[in-house]
Amino acid sequence: MIRFLWVMLSVFVLTACQQAAVDESEIPPKKITELRVGTLYGPQIFMTSGQGNSGFDYDMAVLFAEYLDVPLKIQPFTNRAELFDALRRNEIDIIAAGITDTPARREQFRLGPPLYHVNQILVYREGKPIPKDISQLKGKITVMAESSFVETLTQLQKRYPSLAWEQVTDKDSDELLAMIANKEIDYTIVDSSSLQINRRYMPELRSGLVLEERQNVVWLLPANDSDGLMSQLLAFWHQERLVGTLEHLNEKYFGHVKRFDYIDTRAFLRAIETVLPRYRPLFETHAGTDLDWRKLAATSYQESHWNPNARSPTGVRGMMMLTEPTAKEIGITNRLDPEQSIRGGADYLRDMIKRLPESVPETERMWFALASYNIGYAHLEDARKLAQSMELNPNAWRDLKKVLPLLQKRKYYQKTRYGYARGSEAVHYVDSIRRYYDTLVWVDNQSKMPDEAPSELQDEAAVILPPLPLSPSQPK
Repeated sequence: MIRFLWVMLSVFVLTACQQAAVDESEIPPKKITELRVGTLYGPQIFMTSGQGNSGFDYDMAVLFAEYLDVPLKIQPFTNRAELFDALRRNEIDIIAAGITDTPARREQFRLGPPLYHVNQILVYREGKPIPKDISQLKGKITVMAESSFVETLTQLQKRYPSLAWEQVTDKDSDELLAMIANKEIDYTIVDSSSLQINRRYMPELRSGLVLEERQNVVWLLPANDSDGLMSQLLAFWHQERLVGTLEHLNEKYFGHVKRFDYIDTRAFLRAIETVLPRYRPLFETHAGTDLDWRKLAATSYQESHWNPNARSPTGVRGMMMLTEPTAKEIGITNRLDPEQSIRGGADYLRDMIKRLPESVPETERMWFALASYNIGYAHLEDARKLAQSMELNPNAWRDLKKVLPLLQKRKYYQKTRYGYARGSEAVHYVDSIRRYYDTLVWVDNQSKMPDEAPSELQDEAAVILPPLPLSPSQPK
């Protein structure tokens, strides 16, 4: 009898456990009515300008909210400690802020899949001795508190006991880099993406030791009760990786900043101060409402360095370096007159943009038009057809810039309608203009920024965006 009761009790317990397991597995993921994303300010993370919101993490957050079919609530924080605490207190659902994967963060949060990779770089100013070893630095290291750089230094300190550093809570990477440029601190550590972007504005910055290589940049989720959201994030990431979104955003934010020319950057910053004020009203006037005057000005600088008397051996002349046939076609009688040249260049760019097929997205039409401005529309079309034949996207600049250099190789250009073209030059041309444009945007924003931000801007302001319409392939 006792044996029978024991067997029955065991069956009951096992059945109850199995039932509990079934019930738990059948619990649907917690339904969210809005996606609350915590972030930090930064050109590659999240920023607001006259052209709207932008940033790698911001663009991905917009797409993820669209995937979930809920409004997006972007909540920027002023430091990492507050950002992490907000996730722990369930005040936000996700951290999307250029955060890297580290052992300490794995212990505290759930980490999403990798978005892109960065290196940790020791940064110093031009003129200081090149640091060859972390133990032989001539000065102090200053880093952000709660950053992955603190973890790196803590590990290094085990090998170099005398290694010391200062942690700051009221500065971000961009501010610390500015302090390096202004000789206020000796060294800092930043992600390679941040250095690539900021040295366009501060060419005195120098890249020193690489302390960590290829760290994953990820999103953070709460350690508990986030299974449903993590499952949706993984499905979303897989979808966007397959369609090339990650590659597209990598090209958009980092593809044009990897090449750096110190002398050219210094010369451009000087020209912004000394030459641009003379011609800025002309760029603004002739850009009108359909062109960004800064893109027009960046193109002119690439063409002539804002020299109205510029001339090339091939006969192009003036601020926008127009050919004589092009000038006649658009009604320009004097290519050396700055206003006529800028007006002509703006009209010609508009014509290039209008000629592009509607399949080229609005955000990339200018880059396609500039490539056409450089090598001609016919060669651009050859490159698009070549991209299609190679199963690449002819409407994506990231793919077209891979194909354009092939127009210099006989194996490829002999199959095109218009033949040889200096496609590598076109890619360099467009990337240079993109760098000049980014610098102009940065300088323009700096000039509009008050010395002290209003007190309300110091609060963690939230930006709420409504849900976007779902594409047919996305879940309802």
